[in-house]
Amino acid sequence: MKKIISTIVLLGVIVLLLLAIIYHISPYIFHKKRLIIYIAGSLTMPFQEAEKLYENENPNVDVVLVISGSRDLARRISELGEYADIFASADYSLIEDMLYPEYAEWYLVFARNELVLAYTNESKYADEINSTNWFEILNRSDVKWGHSDPNLDPCGYRTLIVLKLAEIYYNVTGIYESLKKNEVIRPKSVDLIALLESGELDYAFEYRSVAVQHNLSFVELPPQINLGYAEYNDFYSKANVTLSDGTVIVGEAILYALTILKNSTNKDLAIDFVKFLFENREKLFNENGQPAVYPALAFNYEALPEELKEDAKEWKK
Repeated sequence: MKKIISTIVLLGVIVLLLLAIIYHISPYIFHKKRLIIYIAGSLTMPFQEAEKLYENENPNVDVVLVISGSRDLARRISELGEYADIFASADYSLIEDMLYPEYAEWYLVFARNELVLAYTNESKYADEINSTNWFEILNRSDVKWGHSDPNLDPCGYRTLIVLKLAEIYYNVTGIYESLKKNEVIRPKSVDLIALLESGELDYAFEYRSVAVQHNLSFVELPPQINLGYAEYNDFYSKANVTLSDGTVIVGEAILYALTILKNSTNKDLAIDFVKFLFENREKLFNENGQPAVYPALAFNYEALPEELKEDAKEWKK
């Protein structure tokens, strides 16, 4: 009997190994081109939808999405040498600060967002919370709230900036320091969704688009602190945070950007995918609660591939 069980286990291991090998070589067996795209966690739903639509139209292409916090992904490209064809970041400045000019020579700002405080009907004090008392609710001893890791994910450091701006806007000192006792931190903002839905968290700072996509209730924060509007950049810049590596992040409006990496071996395919994104921006972004920026704003416009210039204009920051 033991021999039979051992044989079954061995066969199972062999099957799993064969499946893994087939998965990794299938694009080459079937002559599929693999397009590797590193994306911010908050872009998961729009890009998964784009992946399906694009592969339906291009059956010879295998779109591979690698999802993590934008800062983590930029570090993996620049410091660990990981390969990607396209990088789509929740913070445009990461491309300029961490990838330019060695790994990227241009980027396109293609969408914007804002921060909200997400919750469910089961969250404590859900029937009381609003845009004027939310920080008081979070400070209650029986409430748990969360945000993503500021060292890995822009939503994390943006949350801290929002809390610092709230001190100025509401004229209340020490909001963040007083809230630390109840905070929960996860690598990226979308990791908090499951905790909200299971009741392990009462509230989480999320991008508005993520809250909309997951049908969550949310507190809309005043535009002066939600980082959603460029006209308030002067006020946003009054707050900053210092990350563990000493990087100082200054508050500014949330802008998403993408680039095709300089070492991409699939540049024509990557350009075609970006054009596809722009052609379907209404369905992919606007309908997912993430307003598209049109035309896209181009950093180093002259270096843009010619095929993308028609959808962009030079960005003079």
